[in-house]
Amino acid sequence: MGVSRRGFIMGIGGAALAANPINRILAEVINPQTLVIGNIRYGMVHDETKCICCRACILPCHRENKVPAEVTRLDSLDNGTYRELNKNSRQFVRKSCQHCDNPPCVAVCPTGASYKDPKTGIVDVHHDRCVGCRYCLAACPYHVRFIHPLSKTADKCNFCRDTNLAAGKPPACVAICPVKALTFGNLDDPDSDIAKLIASKTVYRNKLYLGTSPKLYHIAGKFGEIRG
Repeated sequence: MGVSRRGFIMGIGGAALAANPINRILAEVINPQTLVIGNIRYGMVHDETKCICCRACILPCHRENKVPAEVTRLDSLDNGTYRELNKNSRQFVRKSCQHCDNPPCVAVCPTGASYKDPKTGIVDVHHDRCVGCRYCLAACPYHVRFIHPLSKTADKCNFCRDTNLAAGKPPACVAICPVKALTFGNLDDPDSDIAKLIASKTVYRNKLYLGTSPKLYHIAGKFGEIRG
């Protein structure tokens, strides 16, 4: 009985994952050195003091990138309710790809489908190479990848690289945000809005201790604990 290329790789992948806990895989594949990627390194800042969780960012993301309703490339999560000036205030955090400089999802991909674009620093997927083995889903410490229900390949945020960015526009979520909670741009350009914002505010990034060097920054909300 013949075995397809997809089935063979998925079989090998399952055995490897069973023998190696995720933490061990991460420790082996993450390069602690932040890579230098030309003169463009796209990143994003999410300002939790502005976000109102209107979820206006999600619909255009689905529309522009043809993402089915049952999955999503980004989400806005409730980070608690706090009392301020005799009224309740809520805070929200963005959940999406971190576009790591040292992405473990790329390091574990057996077919080269997961990759980091050397011209932009964007972490993306060659869907024609992806066999749906789910290695990258298991390796991502931010749990933001999923299997596309139609293509059966790994999918994730790519900053609208094939749609809005290709047309010279910012990512759809950034363009639609009614409170300007998202800032996007070149982290390596000191004159860019994102570089100036990071230099002028106290920011944080999630799970820096893993050495992934994520390029999604957060301006923390006014209350409570930072849950990185």
